[in-house]
Amino acid sequence: MKMFNTTGSSRAVFYLIATLLVTSLTCFHARAQNDSVIIEAEDTVLMKRHAARFDPRKALLFAAIAPGLGQVYNKKYWKLPLVYGGFAVLAWNIRNTHRSHAAFKEQLFYNIEHGLGEPNDRNPASGYTTLQLRSAVDRTKYRRDFWIIMMGGMYLLQIVDAHVDAHLKEFDLNPNLRVSIEPMVDKHALFGRQTGMSLRFTF
Repeated sequence: MKMFNTTGSSRAVFYLIATLLVTSLTCFHARAQNDSVIIEAEDTVLMKRHAARFDPRKALLFAAIAPGLGQVYNKKYWKLPLVYGGFAVLAWNIRNTHRSHAAFKEQLFYNIEHGLGEPNDRNPASGYTTLQLRSAVDRTKYRRDFWIIMMGGMYLLQIVDAHVDAHLKEFDLNPNLRVSIEPMVDKHALFGRQTGMSLRFTF
């Protein structure tokens, strides 16, 4: 009767399994590294293409040439009503205050030309005194100039928005940005142990 060496066979099987396991882990690790390199390379190429597509300097130049054109370049079409709506409101206020300023100024000049320059002399058309007309002219001039300055600020604001938005476009495709919700356990001296959820941002 032929006897088999079970101990030697078990060792051979163990070595075979161990060899296969080590080989598999090595191959898996190499493949994971290779996939990681490929993903990083693809992300780098994608981000370079993205950065080349949305150039902050071009966005700034377009916005400076024509208000809203920088937002169109960044494909933020929903901002156009905000830009042009803001300009429309400011232009409406400038027009109304300028008309009021011109009307009060005309009445004041009428008083001065017709010898009604005293503070209590009233304009026959409107009934305002000369003092009131002087105050109204100064007040409407101040308001008109204020709205003109606001118009300039709106122009600069849409330029800055287009420039910054083109810079922030990179974060839309940043592969390192992760957002996760994790359980949280906190020990408070007054309230004791508390549990909850935390929002975690990883860059």
